[in-house]
Amino acid sequence: MHLLRRLIGEQIKLEVTHDREQGRVRIDQGQLEQVITNLVLNARDAMPEGGVIRIATHSLELEEARDMINGVAPRGRYAALAIADEGTGMSPELIEKVFEPFFTTKEVGRGTGLGLATVYGTVEQNDGFIEVESDGGVGTTFRALFPRLDATELAAFTVPQEVTAAPVMGEARILLVEDEPAVRTFAASALKSRGYDLVEAEGPEAALEALGEAGGPFDLLITDVVMPGLSGPELADRVREAQPGIAVIFISGYSEDAAGADQIDQASFLPKPFGLAQLAEKVREVLDKNHTAGPD
Repeated sequence: MHLLRRLIGEQIKLEVTHDREQGRVRIDQGQLEQVITNLVLNARDAMPEGGVIRIATHSLELEEARDMINGVAPRGRYAALAIADEGTGMSPELIEKVFEPFFTTKEVGRGTGLGLATVYGTVEQNDGFIEVESDGGVGTTFRALFPRLDATELAAFTVPQEVTAAPVMGEARILLVEDEPAVRTFAASALKSRGYDLVEAEGPEAALEALGEAGGPFDLLITDVVMPGLSGPELADRVREAQPGIAVIFISGYSEDAAGADQIDQASFLPKPFGLAQLAEKVREVLDKNHTAGPD
């Protein structure tokens, strides 16, 4: 929760309630981290003057099927994740559109609207359901339901022994280019906490300006694939002209094929959503590989 508190700022209070009896669900830890982060950042943006964000997990048993945003949740036992804000609320018309890719109520340059679309896709991918409760002027609650594992599934579910390892640390200089503020903030905080020297850019134009004003070379470029102006591969080509030996990681909410695999043969691909550990490990892997290979 330390990272979340850094992301939301000092004007907003974070309250967390965790029900330890909620049971187990099957979901990748990195995906769950990204769902929570995107929903918390959405709640933060709904309260520009500050307020309280409440995160709660609890067990929920549906005695009958319930209509949700992405379908009908059948009766059964679920683990619920709820994130509530104290913002101005959302109209029914807005709730119908809020999970659409690239839909946003933010001003130009403040985000692409992919954060909630990513949440929607991740919840669906893990056989979950999502609902939104909101009344004008009194805030909004996003609630995700994930099916609890039954006794048979639990018996077959093997929890690997926890391996205590030092976090992946580094000293490289990184240029991070991402036009979605939620993803950029998440990634930047994760990399800075690992000791990397980081320069952030909200798009290709800002990245090229940062490159010219850097006062020294970068070791790694991390860039989104789909951005206004230049695409990620096009930006990478421009950066390589100035710094031929730079390593590159492409990040995208699309599959590698959809992102243009033929254009990223010399770069590593990290699909969204990703967790803190996944990002740190990929960065270390690519930097080590580039160091071994040497400049082109």
